[in-house]
Amino acid sequence: MSGHPCAPAGAWVPVPVCGPQCLPVPADGLRTGPVRFALRLGSLVAVLAVTLVGVALLRGRAQQRWVRAAAARSLRAAGVQLHTAGPLHDGPGGALVVANHLSWIDVLALHAAGPIRMQAKREVAAWPVIGGLAARIGTLFVDRTGLRDLPRTVAATADALRAGAVVGVFPEGTTWCGAAAGTFRRAGFQAAIDARVPVRPVALVLRLPDGTATPAGAFVGDQTLWDSLCRVLSQPGLVCELTVLPAIGPDAGDRRELATATAAAVSGVTGVAHPVVAAHRPVPHPEPVAA
Repeated sequence: MSGHPCAPAGAWVPVPVCGPQCLPVPADGLRTGPVRFALRLGSLVAVLAVTLVGVALLRGRAQQRWVRAAAARSLRAAGVQLHTAGPLHDGPGGALVVANHLSWIDVLALHAAGPIRMQAKREVAAWPVIGGLAARIGTLFVDRTGLRDLPRTVAATADALRAGAVVGVFPEGTTWCGAAAGTFRRAGFQAAIDARVPVRPVALVLRLPDGTATPAGAFVGDQTLWDSLCRVLSQPGLVCELTVLPAIGPDAGDRRELATATAAAVSGVTGVAHPVVAAHRPVPHPEPVAA
């Protein structure tokens, strides 16, 4: 599997090490012009406005279809092609969709792939426009600052799964650049065990149009959402590959074993180790790389 200057494959890193040093340095000819940038930004704003109207007026499956179409349109407006392999869930009842986390692009890609309720850090609820939209479409907000809220989060997720929802989680807890990956935290898998629903691993990879994996679309470090959005809109084009892997039943083991099996499945596609067992190591910082 490919390595990363910050975190050797298989290492567990207690805090995110991905930051500006992981992002490619823009090079001549690898950024779109100001006219295309403006067109993309305008299209994205228009899609967001229409999405808000539809979400406010529609309910149930009609709202789900609207959100799915809007997510796909948002990616296209931003210059991101979505390549999806497999349905998020093809069985009765709920499912826990577990994916690696690179960017805000992941959230749009998962919403475009099928009806889904995402977990998100509670800070997202306070974001202008986006927070209200996320709440209206059933996002489950999570307090990741401590363990006190963890039982409530697991219980709320299990309730949603029992009700037949497909719930999406990012067990790394934060975004990574794609050349490194975070620990798959085990707690979220308990909800699938409690609700007796399968876990559906999903692997996400961001590529340039020529097929080369790139961190250009990653949302890492101290970037603001606006900074990340501008970087994506400035790219000539990005491809988001979303691969849905075979489901893992709730009887496959305890939450640690489910996390290990899911991490291995995702790693098989991304080529990057997604560790489960903690093993603290010093973490050096890499030099910037050219796009």
